[in-house]
Amino acid sequence: MSEIAKVWLDGLWCDSHSSQTFTAINPSTGVPIGDQYPVSNWVDCERALAAADAVAQVLPDVPRDRIADFLERYATAIELDAEALANLAHEETGLPVTPRLKDVELPRTVNQLRQAATACREGSWSLPTIDSKAGIRSVHAAIGPVLVIGPNNFPFAFNGICGGDFAAAIAAGNPVIAKGHPSHPGTTVRLARLAATALAESGLPSALVQLIYRMPGEEGLKMMRDPRLASVGFTGSKSAGLKIKQACDEHGKPAYLEMSSINPVLILPAVLQQRGADLAQEFSGSCLMGAGQFCTNPGLIILVGQANASEFVAAVQAKFAAAPAGTLLSRQVLDSALSGIAKVHGAGAQLLTGGKAVTDNGRLALENTLLHVTGQKFLENPDAFQTEMFGPVSLIVTASDLEQARAILHRLEGNLTGCIYSSNDGADDAGYARLAPVLRQRVGRLLNDKMPTGVAVSAAMNHGGPFPATGHPGFTAVGIPASLRRFSALHCYDNVRAERLPTILQDANPSQAWRLVDGQWTK
Repeated sequence: MSEIAKVWLDGLWCDSHSSQTFTAINPSTGVPIGDQYPVSNWVDCERALAAADAVAQVLPDVPRDRIADFLERYATAIELDAEALANLAHEETGLPVTPRLKDVELPRTVNQLRQAATACREGSWSLPTIDSKAGIRSVHAAIGPVLVIGPNNFPFAFNGICGGDFAAAIAAGNPVIAKGHPSHPGTTVRLARLAATALAESGLPSALVQLIYRMPGEEGLKMMRDPRLASVGFTGSKSAGLKIKQACDEHGKPAYLEMSSINPVLILPAVLQQRGADLAQEFSGSCLMGAGQFCTNPGLIILVGQANASEFVAAVQAKFAAAPAGTLLSRQVLDSALSGIAKVHGAGAQLLTGGKAVTDNGRLALENTLLHVTGQKFLENPDAFQTEMFGPVSLIVTASDLEQARAILHRLEGNLTGCIYSSNDGADDAGYARLAPVLRQRVGRLLNDKMPTGVAVSAAMNHGGPFPATGHPGFTAVGIPASLRRFSALHCYDNVRAERLPTILQDANPSQAWRLVDGQWTK
């Protein structure tokens, strides 16, 4: 019988106070693997909150260099353990070791940690502002303990124990309570052990980072309502995200949520006529990559005008039917995708190909699925046709003309991304000018002539968007330094004596951070 893994609380690897457990499932075989992991009860949650609260009281006195040193040591440790981490994550998620896990996602994760360390050490992210005449100074500073909840589809880059939200919260000076995802608990605990070593080597409080694998929903919401918890970072389903948002809103604390997005892609008439075959290939590759398990997967394609639409649809249908079905992350992903397909099909969309689970020696998989609906039909029931079908699934909408396409855009919910393909000869420019302003208001990131699947770790990136793609349209989950400011509070000092000010607000500015002094940016 497998052992029961320990939780990491208050600097110690200890037994959970709960007797309830779960086991990871290998999605390629459907067979349970690894240890049993505890489903923490309130005793574990209370201990984590108390320890995080105690650490939050002393962190303002910890030099930023030591926090940055931890992030850099942790990044190096992950880099050195890349082979074992990638193999373990592959077993738990079915995602390929190469190039996905070892060559793409792990380097991205390490890069995020190092970028966060640089921002932490330098300090300009905190927007220090000085009005010398009024004697008022302000700066973004740590908000307090942060609960970070990672998703199933990125075992490294968005993991609660090492991903983007984790890196941002730590770099901003906050203790983190990480909640692992049940799809990859073994990967998460291995990362946590690397973090524990890096913490010890950096001389930071051992409870700066803590780990709980899973908890009942009511206990998680109770944590979010607790005054000791300052903020939540979450990536996951819309249903869970809305419950988190309500709990946090009721108690006036920020929750940064990445939830549902179908990422509309508009293809204008001239570009469809000029290179429809290439676009069919580009779209199919984007939608089916990683079995469609990306938050930026193109789940809605809008073809503007009837010319060449049938050829494009037929080409995509053939590519979807011919491509092998990818392995899904979990039974829950499969069931949710089938439910979404049934809802969209039931609302009147035509099922062109796929739509069923794949029976393959226990492997969790879904046939590549393509649906179609007319623009008029979409407008009759836009809520149903915007159901997220997370997986290798997309809905094609054929709009009769620009005005119908514009009406469709007006009915869209908020999304992470939106894209418009247009010709290079100017033939689509008038259509672009008509549609882009509407789409711009409904997406966080507007793309031209490229599929939305990739998310670069860039200071200019916005991986966010209007509700319900996220809980707040003014912030990004990817992109440093902006992502750090989510987990901060604006601290203002009025007529406070110079020696009592935070170092970054003192006249000498020893950190050489960029500061806004009397209306001028200066070091």
